Amino acid sequence: MTDHLEVGRITKAHGLGGEVVVALTTNRLERVEPGAVLVAGDHTLEVESSRPHQDKHIVAFAGIEGREAADALRGTVLLAEALDDPDELWVHELVGAEVVELDGTARGRVDSVQANPAHDLLVLDSGALVPLTFVVDHDAGTVTIDPPAGLFDL
Repeated sequence: MTDHLEVGRITKAHGLGGEVVVALTTNRLERVEPGAVLVAGDHTLEVESSRPHQDKHIVAFAGIEGREAADALRGTVLLAEALDDPDELWVHELVGAEVVELDGTARGRVDSVQANPAHDLLVLDSGALVPLTFVVDHDAGTVTIDPPAGLFDL
């Protein structure tokens, strides 16, 4: 199931009717729009309805009725297929990519992407951190950056 990405987690049941509280790990709200299908372990869940609730979403899934059924989903990781949006930078496409500067200087490979209040950071295998704001281009396996002088001297 490597083509599926984690998009959220069910944190708890909500009310008595079978709704659950979902903490999204994505900023793509279409993941909880009615009709969206999410993978939950070895089965799928179809969103019937959802609404924002504080920093999470209250979601009703088809076939989940009653608090007991909803509570059984507590802790379930929700997965979905990757979206095809060429204008977006996707974490799963960045990890493992080679990072090069505009002049071709290689800076290493992306180990992970770290959330940061100002700008998310590329964490390189060398330990260097590169704010995503310096990414100027990306394609399969390569991220091109235009960093300020001295960024790699820190």
